[in-house]
Amino acid sequence: MTIKEPTQSVWNQFWKQKNDMEKLYPSSPSVLKSIKKHFNLEGMKILEVGAGTGRDSIELARAGAEVYVLDFAENSLKIVNSQRIKEGLFDSVHLIRGDAFSSPFQDGTFDLVFHQGLAEHFKDPLALLRENYRILRKGGHCLCDVPQTIHPYTVFKHILIAFDRWFAGWETEYTMPQLKGLMTQAGFSVRYSYGDWMRPNLFYRMFRELCFRFNIELPKYPFSGTAYQKTKDQILDALETVPLMHYTQLSIGVLGKK
Repeated sequence: MTIKEPTQSVWNQFWKQKNDMEKLYPSSPSVLKSIKKHFNLEGMKILEVGAGTGRDSIELARAGAEVYVLDFAENSLKIVNSQRIKEGLFDSVHLIRGDAFSSPFQDGTFDLVFHQGLAEHFKDPLALLRENYRILRKGGHCLCDVPQTIHPYTVFKHILIAFDRWFAGWETEYTMPQLKGLMTQAGFSVRYSYGDWMRPNLFYRMFRELCFRFNIELPKYPFSGTAYQKTKDQILDALETVPLMHYTQLSIGVLGKK
């Protein structure tokens, strides 16, 4: 099979179609939760690479960080900019259009670099992580969040890839040992790891997406606020860092230290 990494035009088209923030799910809520758990954000200099909607960057800026957003898709940056305008964060959210593999920053610029839904789109993600390492100060951190291998999402994705119907052309996935190994190869020492289940689940999301085609909009979170949902979330939250559970989760992440 020929590997077709997504081009700039692919991402521009994707974010042109996905510009309604109210309909979009966050890629991995644990990214923001993990960052807030480990860092005092006030005054931190943070870079999000391949930001997509940039929702996490906006939240980090609201918490006191100075945030830079790097993406080569113009339509992604337009979405982030609309949020920046809405929140009045011109002084703390900076937008840069550029290449993640050759970023326009000097060595040792940032305290934290993070990305989600990015590394899995490249044949050589190690080059991306080494570039992240370069622009971090000594003692700085990188958080990398990717799809996890053993999940129904992987099956559906590879069926679509085989029929050339996957939106990004090609995408891979990782187990936790593989992701930790990749981070270690890039020079990082692993400080923390986590996994994130899809909430609501994959099948509900697929059905909801299908309904959009018929102008039917189902609730984004169908059981939000109910005792069932609260209990379920408490159980999943308690299990999300258990090593065995990483083999059941949609996405996994590793926080590495330079």
